[in-house]
Amino acid sequence: MKMTTKWQQALKFTATSEKGYQIEMDGDGDAPSPLELILASMGGCSSIDVVLILRKKRQTISRCRCEIEAERADAVPAVFTKIHARYFIKGEDISETAVARACELSIEKYCSVALMLNKSVDISYSYEIEQD
Repeated sequence: MKMTTKWQQALKFTATSEKGYQIEMDGDGDAPSPLELILASMGGCSSIDVVLILRKKRQTISRCRCEIEAERADAVPAVFTKIHARYFIKGEDISETAVARACELSIEKYCSVALMLNKSVDISYSYEIEQD
């Protein structure tokens, strides 16, 4: 896996994957910041796990949304100190036990981003089931 990050102007950068996908980021707020992209990466990585696990458990899901909130240290470097992921799962006759287990497995076992971050960040999660 390889990414190349190239300075554009001011504090704007473009990251390009080896497959050619591009992501803009900006330290001035005109695009997501690098830290916002870390949260997006955790939300995406973990949500993929949750969807895959729920499918394996034969749950009929129609939506999975993950909202992530983070707290940062007051001093520089302003690293994340806490992250909370909240999953919103929608579907037909969704099992609460299945959702709880899917979220737990993702955060504690499968999500590579969460597992890298949990070495120095307190990560928690919760979920809400929305019926179709």
